[in-house]
Amino acid sequence: MKRASWASRSTFILAAVGSAVGLGNAWRFPGLVAKHGGGAFLLVYLLAMLVLGIPLLSMEIAIGRKIKKGAPGSLRGIHKSAEYIGWGATANAFLIACYYAAVFGWVLLMMVMSYKFAGMTGNADAASTLWETTIKTTWGVDGLSIISTPTLIAILVAWALIYYCIRNGAHSVSKVVKFTVFAPVVIMVIMAIKGLTMPGAGAAMQKLFIPDFSALAQSNLWVDAIGQVFYSLSIMMAIMFAYGSYLDDSANIAVDAIIIAFSDMAISVLAGVVMFSTMGGVGMLGDMSASGIATAFKIYPMAIVNMTDIGWFNALFGSLFYLCLATLAIDSAFSIVEGVSSAVSDKFDLRPRKTTIAICFIAGLISLIFATGAGVG
Repeated sequence: MKRASWASRSTFILAAVGSAVGLGNAWRFPGLVAKHGGGAFLLVYLLAMLVLGIPLLSMEIAIGRKIKKGAPGSLRGIHKSAEYIGWGATANAFLIACYYAAVFGWVLLMMVMSYKFAGMTGNADAASTLWETTIKTTWGVDGLSIISTPTLIAILVAWALIYYCIRNGAHSVSKVVKFTVFAPVVIMVIMAIKGLTMPGAGAAMQKLFIPDFSALAQSNLWVDAIGQVFYSLSIMMAIMFAYGSYLDDSANIAVDAIIIAFSDMAISVLAGVVMFSTMGGVGMLGDMSASGIATAFKIYPMAIVNMTDIGWFNALFGSLFYLCLATLAIDSAFSIVEGVSSAVSDKFDLRPRKTTIAICFIAGLISLIFATGAGVG
């Protein structure tokens, strides 16, 4: 069976950037910067990206291009025993896909529910509980949890969108990324402009970019920065092996990896500008959390309803924010599934499309756990 290929070099770069840039860039990265001395974290992150991120990213893409297989097959092509490492990466990707799709569903539902911000102007307490009361609510009888209907629908829609994007492998991904990579950047630029015009934005930018060098002595900073590099660049998630396997042998991987990594970091910093300026503008800079879930669904809604005295504007800004998160999430979500699908179809010589359907179905069933009381507590 002839292996699919990217339509062009730019398409591959966009797909890889889309995979690398996800929810972690938008909500976890700014939280870690706030936690670890602002610019000090940025310096360590840059160092980790140069020393570890780019070399490992290049390696995964190069191996995939050479062997023309997913992660297990690519590593087996190097040494038979290395195949197990590939399956470890594939298992890691599968587990991430299960909860990432659920979070994607929460984002979609929050985007729809953003109209409620119009009636919450100045009511930070109500905004902070909107997600908990709407997204996480489950009903039960005698302690037995029952799936929340809105959350169930949102997760099913998320999986339908994921499958639609990768139904034809590299061919359908090539069409999708032309929108999903650029759309969140445009939205974040709009939000950054708004944030930078708010009072307190100057102090927020100082906290974002000026290093607190004393933080460099903290081991947690280094651990978090290195972990963020691995997570953000999709290293050891089977994705880049699969994407590399669709490359032509003439591709300049070294240059492409640098473009992908620095694009990923640039968007992370842009997300930081959005988050810091908005939170600083409403006097909540000290409330930022390293937890992405808390930041996106509890803390940032409090900032949204305090942005202006115009309810509909706050609601519009909120819907744009969650639309941005949705477009960031979908690229990462379908790339994770593609990495798993490629590994399984290569190993067992299965049709890629049927393999993708099966994986979406199995992972989708597992992800429904997050629509019950057994989900995030």
